[in-house]
Amino acid sequence: MSIKTENRGDQVMKALLRTGEISVQQLAEQVGTSAQNIRRDLGRLERRGLVLRTHGGVKLVEPLLYEPFRHDTSFQAREHRAADQKRRIALAAADLVQEKDVIGLTAGTTTTQIGRALRYRRGITVVTNAVNIGMELCNQPAIKTMLTGGTLAWAWTFALAGQAAVNFLRDVFMDKAFLTVTGFDLKHGLTTLEVEEAAVASTMLRQARKVIVVADSSKIGKVSPALVCPISSIHTLITDDGIADDVVDCLIKQGIEVIVV
Repeated sequence: MSIKTENRGDQVMKALLRTGEISVQQLAEQVGTSAQNIRRDLGRLERRGLVLRTHGGVKLVEPLLYEPFRHDTSFQAREHRAADQKRRIALAAADLVQEKDVIGLTAGTTTTQIGRALRYRRGITVVTNAVNIGMELCNQPAIKTMLTGGTLAWAWTFALAGQAAVNFLRDVFMDKAFLTVTGFDLKHGLTTLEVEEAAVASTMLRQARKVIVVADSSKIGKVSPALVCPISSIHTLITDDGIADDVVDCLIKQGIEVIVV
């Protein structure tokens, strides 16, 4: 495959990740090529299990592994809460991943979106304690996916935790770790709901050269029971435009990069 064709395929995937579904004509206009080229690109992407062609258009493949949860109200609430913001945050996070990077993804809905935004990429390694992220990436041979192992410590979660997960992470070094949290507070730091999950996240961040927090603005100012790390332990926050200006200013003064989408 030529570099030009590969780049065009990347543009097609980015457009789909932003919208979920799009017409062939819209893609041709956005990418700046013919509809015939777009159809060939879509054929290649469909064979990789990334897209599903429709009459006159295309949509992203929705993973079937979530089917048992479709009618579970708690799962639906997590999936739909701030869905648009999480998608934008995930796309910005995926743009930070370079070829040959080894990255960590903690379990969570926002990091799941990052995993989806990376499915079409090549030459990266993903380390995660999230069973669902591993499943979503397992049919992409150009991505090396490593699951930590561990215990599903509480009901209705995809997060592996416990000593086995921590031990696994202590033997892995990452270029970037992407953490999702339930609380992000200037005084109390990064927090989450479960102590076991916090232990996994704090171990992952210690093994990474760069620590990137992905959190929609509803998490800013909130404090959950389990401490992950202080604010000083992170390098970058990616969030949406609901974050207050004074919080952004405070983070920048501490040397933390803030990406607002």
